[in-house]
Amino acid sequence: MIPVGLSTASVWPLRAGTAFELAADLGYDGVEVMVWVDPLSQHVPELRRWSRRTGMPVLSVHSPSLLITQRVWSPDPEVRLRRSVEAALDLEARTVVVHPPFRWQRRYGDAFGDLVAELEDESGIEIAVENMFKVRPPGGRKDARMSAFRPSIDPTDVGYRHYTLDLSHAAAAQMDALALADRMGTGLTHVHLADGTGVPKDEHLVPGRGGQPCAELLEKLSSEHYDGQIVLEVNTRRAPSSAHRMKDLAEALLFARFHLGD
Repeated sequence: MIPVGLSTASVWPLRAGTAFELAADLGYDGVEVMVWVDPLSQHVPELRRWSRRTGMPVLSVHSPSLLITQRVWSPDPEVRLRRSVEAALDLEARTVVVHPPFRWQRRYGDAFGDLVAELEDESGIEIAVENMFKVRPPGGRKDARMSAFRPSIDPTDVGYRHYTLDLSHAAAAQMDALALADRMGTGLTHVHLADGTGVPKDEHLVPGRGGQPCAELLEKLSSEHYDGQIVLEVNTRRAPSSAHRMKDLAEALLFARFHLGD
């Protein structure tokens, strides 16, 4: 059975512990820890305690790659990635999710491919590089878009051993997610399952509420005996109540299970 996990980002602005509790209550197979401004997400011993308390294994660790996390653990992106791998080992997670380098991270970007390969060889952890999307430049026209990543928003342009396919990012980039999955091939080891309408922003809708081929991708992976992980990374920030949040996360899990044939 393909494991289906819940990202701690799915309960923001609540703390990561809530994700462990909801994942256990709703029947998820585990949790992905998004390491970011939530202090709990940065504290590995406390995350281990939450995992044991709820019975929810940590499936993956999302390295602090966002603009708002550029000083979490260290201002040096190489140190952040190395610490993410250490955290994954401590938490017995299989995967570290990481974004491609930003364009201005020249030294890190030049060494990124070799660094990822080195860390995978040393640790046995899969470092799955994620597809991204273009953003509006500061002061630019409303319809102007630029890539903040080097060399591009598509990690298959470089080639890595392992990839994360994020369907919300694919929607924002107006990329064909199924074609991207084909390009990733057997390197596709991790999926961030969420939906999007195709507007140029990261929506992270409950799957089935946008225009992405979420069902088709899950059915394709199931038929191909995919041995990676599915993680629901949906935005519940505007949920009017805890009951609404739980309903959304239950619907997302049901969607995934149904289309995986579980």
